[in-house]
Amino acid sequence: MANNSTSSVNKPISETSSRCLTECVTIAHNFEVTKYSLLEGMGIGKFVTSSTFSVGGYEWNILIYPDGSNEEDKAAYMSAFLCFCRGATAGVKVKYTLSLLEKDGTASVMGGERRTFPPVGETWGWAMFIDKSKLKELLSRNDDCFTIRCVLTVIKDTRTEDASTAVVPLPPSDLHTHFANMLKDGHGMDVTFSVGGQLFSAHRCVLAARSSVFKAELFGQMKETSSKCIEIDDMETTIFEALLHFIYTDSLPSNWDLDQNVELQHLLVAADRYGLDRLKAMCEGKLCQRIDVQTVATTLALAEQHHALQLKGACLTYLSSQGVLRAVKETDGFKHLAASCPWIMMDILDKVAPPS
Repeated sequence: MANNSTSSVNKPISETSSRCLTECVTIAHNFEVTKYSLLEGMGIGKFVTSSTFSVGGYEWNILIYPDGSNEEDKAAYMSAFLCFCRGATAGVKVKYTLSLLEKDGTASVMGGERRTFPPVGETWGWAMFIDKSKLKELLSRNDDCFTIRCVLTVIKDTRTEDASTAVVPLPPSDLHTHFANMLKDGHGMDVTFSVGGQLFSAHRCVLAARSSVFKAELFGQMKETSSKCIEIDDMETTIFEALLHFIYTDSLPSNWDLDQNVELQHLLVAADRYGLDRLKAMCEGKLCQRIDVQTVATTLALAEQHHALQLKGACLTYLSSQGVLRAVKETDGFKHLAASCPWIMMDILDKVAPPS
């Protein structure tokens, strides 16, 4: 019984993914204050404001209170705030920073936070933005001026989208079509075979790439001849033509008659001769489907002579069926089998009447 946990571990896991995307708009606004000392003494709760700036469809400005924003601090601090001035809706989510910059751009004071602004007119910031004693030192080295810099991000819509890797549909492979055209067009062919009085041309490199036997014959030490025409006397033209077509396309010609056992047997012999294992297996499969009383003996002899083990096993299984062997023994094919492969009789007996 299969181990469910093991099979589930080995099973590939399909993966999907998604991502959260947050749309936002960010703008920086610089509010320069010159001759700041003239603003001191305005009074607690009194402020000066920057010009209005727009971010994300909303309007904002910066407020500074030279003497502080409330009585509790006793004018010991300068206050700084961001004000929501105008917008169609309340509840605006923002992220912002307020920085106090010196003349060289150095940030001496910085504060930042996230907020959801309530209705228009509300402010957020720091009542104790900078101590006046520190501010005085800063002003002394910056000609009585500074810049308040606001970097404001308005967070808008959030959405989730599929982030799975896009599947790009691939067109079907047409390599076999290109090679079939090479065989048909004849361009660059450099070897010719004479088979049954008919000439067949091909490309040495293609034959060598597909068949180790052709490679040895055409390029190796056992090559038969340097001639461009090679004689093949023991093969029918239709078989060699089908063999060439398979070498170039990995398939049989569409008009080739697979219903003829004899042609399939001859093609299997050719495939075995040239080391074309896939073609040999294709022929084995077709012959396995055509085993009957009249063909099983000759097919078994063929399988034995060419080491077609799957085909041999199918033949022996068929012969072990009740009453089949008696009928097969009356055929000419069985006489041929007994004469050409007498040792196979022991395999038949073992299959029909296995030892107890």
